[in-house]
Amino acid sequence: MPLNKNQRSHLRKLAHSLKPIVIIGQAGLTENVTTEIKLSLEHHELIKLRLNAADKTARQEMIDSILQQTSAELVQAIGHICAIYRPAEKPHIVLPTG
Repeated sequence: MPLNKNQRSHLRKLAHSLKPIVIIGQAGLTENVTTEIKLSLEHHELIKLRLNAADKTARQEMIDSILQQTSAELVQAIGHICAIYRPAEKPHIVLPTG
């Protein structure tokens, strides 16, 4: 389900006004945090996360792990904030085609 450029741009616009739903603290990416991310994706489809990792490499590893565990797509990552998307069973975000 890779997103094309138009879809990613559309989702970035939608994510701009969102506040981070899940904040990943010093304990890192625990099983409970992963479960919360999955539940949030099921309900919202598009969410923002705040990653309080030590450095850029640790944040990227955390993002990669989240994407793998949740089957989500990265929409955007800036600093400690990232937006991810996964369509729900009955999607309510309509993505542009092409």
